[in-house]
Amino acid sequence: MAPGPLTCPRCGRASTPDAGPFCPFCGRHLAALQWVAEPPRPGPPAAVPAPRAPYAGPPRYRERPRGGFAPRPWPAPDRARPPDAPHAARSTAGTVVPLLWAVAAVATVAAAAEVWRYVLLLASRSDALEAGVVAASDALVLSAGTIAPILALLAGGLVVLWTVRAAEAAATGAGVVASRRPREIVLGWLVPGVNLTVPGSVLAEIEHGALGLPAGARPRPSRLVLGWWALWAAGVVLAAVVLLWGLRTGVQARADGVLLHAVLDLLAAVTAGVTAVLIGRLTRLLGPAVAARRELLVRTPPPPPPPPLTHPTAPPRGLQWGGFTPARLQQGHPTATGVWARRGRVRPSPGARAARASRSRGGGAVRRSG
Repeated sequence: MAPGPLTCPRCGRASTPDAGPFCPFCGRHLAALQWVAEPPRPGPPAAVPAPRAPYAGPPRYRERPRGGFAPRPWPAPDRARPPDAPHAARSTAGTVVPLLWAVAAVATVAAAAEVWRYVLLLASRSDALEAGVVAASDALVLSAGTIAPILALLAGGLVVLWTVRAAEAAATGAGVVASRRPREIVLGWLVPGVNLTVPGSVLAEIEHGALGLPAGARPRPSRLVLGWWALWAAGVVLAAVVLLWGLRTGVQARADGVLLHAVLDLLAAVTAGVTAVLIGRLTRLLGPAVAARRELLVRTPPPPPPPPLTHPTAPPRGLQWGGFTPARLQQGHPTATGVWARRGRVRPSPGARAARASRSRGGGAVRRSG
């Protein structure tokens, strides 16, 4: 027996037997639904998380807490590590290089003052000199001769310190042990006779290690190091000669001493300048300085307002006014409808054609200008 039509409990319409289990009119399930209650599954019930209590403020104590921090300064979480050898050499070079240039400038002034004094000595053989000129020359020689040695001593101490730190940095970068201890380097700069060879060899070793050359190879100093070595040795020898020349007596010996002082000051100026250049080059070879990055907040100005429109009825893109200008339209030209031109063809608008026809019927004529 074929099943009969079912009535939809929602819309009340009868559906055909071949319509399926759903109502073809409203889509509800045609079979009657029956809810059956089943017992829960055996086992412990699922744990229900306890609700989180709202924030009630900071903790409260009925009595004063007995604990606390130790009675000493609070230690920093990240203690500053001692600076490494390249950083120490770089910081020393940042001080000694400007000081060496200052020594070069003052030594040049001292050499010029000695030359001026020598010229005055030559002029005094035939004529008397003015007291003011002689006083000015003596003051310049005395001031420059006092300031230059003081600056030279300060710069010399910093150069020795930089040499010790740079030698350590070069040995650390090459992964070897330094060939000389700091005491030996300092004595090599100060002991007479030894200071003719040790400073140049130490700088050659620093350059060798900074360039990353094999540790077992013999250092081959560059031209800059060799030039500085020659200037340094010549300056040490000339300083000893000037010191011994000062022990002689006589007018000619003093005049020659003035000339020797001028040459020594000039040589000291050149040596100081070359030393500054050499220290800067070796410091850059040991490790370039890394610039610290900073975050900058850049404020951009607001965009400018758009320019005002020159004419409210601008022609469309790709078109232009033919025979008429916006000024004429603003002045109320009779043919305010305009004429459009595209690709070299002039075509009057419908309003312009109507105005032209009415004027032709009235016997008038329209003249195009411009």
